[in-house]
Amino acid sequence: MALEEKERIIIPDENGEEHLFEVLFTFDVDKTGYSYIAVMPVDQQENEEVEVYAFRYEEQEKDDDLSLFPIESDEEWEMVEEMLNTLIDEDHDDQ
Repeated sequence: MALEEKERIIIPDENGEEHLFEVLFTFDVDKTGYSYIAVMPVDQQENEEVEVYAFRYEEQEKDDDLSLFPIESDEEWEMVEEMLNTLIDEDHDDQ
């Protein structure tokens, strides 16, 4: 499944309730071979501070789904934060 701009995905929480998220960006890290995804809740209010969630993911070829994994190491978090900051800076430059 190729992730496209403004794509939305459903992620269940620990209670099994499903929540709709908008995909902000995805990126691959060649050094580790991992792929990462950053999402935000669709139902977030315009005036609220934006909550962004990030996961390592793997695409499942047979059923076109994603398997999400928590980011556990500080090194991984730093990579994701750096990518997010770069995209935010680029977005501000375009405006």
